Amino acid sequence: MKKQRAFLKWAGGKYGLVEDIQRYLPEGRKLVEPFVGAGSVFLNTDYDHYFLADINPDLINLYNLLKERPQEYISEAKRWFVAENNRKDAYLSIRAEFNGTDDVMYRSLAFLYMNRFGFNGLCRYNKKGGFNVPFGSYKKPYFPEAELEFFASKSKKATFVCESYPETFRRARKGSVVYCDPPYAPLSTTANFTSYAGNGFTLDDQAALADVAEKAAKERHIPVLISNHDTTLTRRLYHGAELNVVKVKRTISRNGAGRNKVDELLALFNPSHDD
Repeated sequence: MKKQRAFLKWAGGKYGLVEDIQRYLPEGRKLVEPFVGAGSVFLNTDYDHYFLADINPDLINLYNLLKERPQEYISEAKRWFVAENNRKDAYLSIRAEFNGTDDVMYRSLAFLYMNRFGFNGLCRYNKKGGFNVPFGSYKKPYFPEAELEFFASKSKKATFVCESYPETFRRARKGSVVYCDPPYAPLSTTANFTSYAGNGFTLDDQAALADVAEKAAKERHIPVLISNHDTTLTRRLYHGAELNVVKVKRTISRNGAGRNKVDELLALFNPSHDD
């Protein structure tokens, strides 16, 4: 099966880990993802149904629009990928309009445009909720037409919702499998434990997620697979799971300042069979 790419660029996207995740994901009727992100695992697995959640409303609104009105969305989006929009002033004006409107179609079109024309495909908002990623200055941003079409056709099997991970876990039923790709734990934990500022996902959240996952497996017989950095902290958090280490291909950076990539941990909480 050909590997399918997500249509969004995404920090922490799982395209490179898909084969490893496939290897450890249990079988089931439905795959539940509380942190769907760009959807690489959804796109590269074969379940009858998918329940895909994220706390970013722009992401979920875009997915629902693409699912319900694929032709309209794709043809409209394509019109944004022109040379005159690949200038800083054009980008900033679209970004300002995005930040000032509630129109779902406009926001969804601008979201894809900013993902491809903005810096590094980042998705970042300021405290007031305004999108604030700078212009990317790429030579010719790629319009992911085939990727959009594949996503739209596969989304017929999916339900997309905007909600937090505890809500998504509460909805999961026996026969489902849960895959979690949370914002990754920090590589070095400073003395100030609780205020880790990554995506607002704190160390307390990392611990709470591990707890919810273990309970889902033990008490409700729903297997849960979580990916994260392989660190002392994550090993401690996932001590109740079967731990699988995925060796990340190490890239030697030209300037020598690039930190070595840390291996990935795939922690599988399996239902206990002692009842």
